[in-house]
Amino acid sequence: MRIGELAARAGTTTRTLRYYESRGLLTARRAGNGHRTYDEGDLKLLRQIRTLRDFGFDLEETRPFVECLRAGHPEGDSCPASLAVYRRKLDELDALIGELNAVRAQVGVQLAKAEEAREALAAEAGVPGGPEPVCELGGRLR
Repeated sequence: MRIGELAARAGTTTRTLRYYESRGLLTARRAGNGHRTYDEGDLKLLRQIRTLRDFGFDLEETRPFVECLRAGHPEGDSCPASLAVYRRKLDELDALIGELNAVRAQVGVQLAKAEEAREALAAEAGVPGGPEPVCELGGRLR
């Protein structure tokens, strides 16, 4: 198939395919007229890249999966190098989840402090739900 058909079937653009080719992730064969030609294996390779990109893998992280497919394996994630990328990505995700949990805990503490302060102001002002908000730039909010 030609580049336009491959791009359409893969759900991408010809520009993206040319970029992948420049990065060595996709290899085009040339027809007698000089046009790029591709086959179903190239489509499978592009679907593997797309799936990984959708999962948050950067383009270079897809390389071991591409090489695994090119080596003739039925799936791009059946090679040791691909498994190593999965392990690194899981470690990265675990670290990010830990950071997000820490931020979430801090926001929870700040919310509790803000609610306590608002309740104290309400009790002090004798106004149910707290005193009327005052804009920091001056004046009451309406």
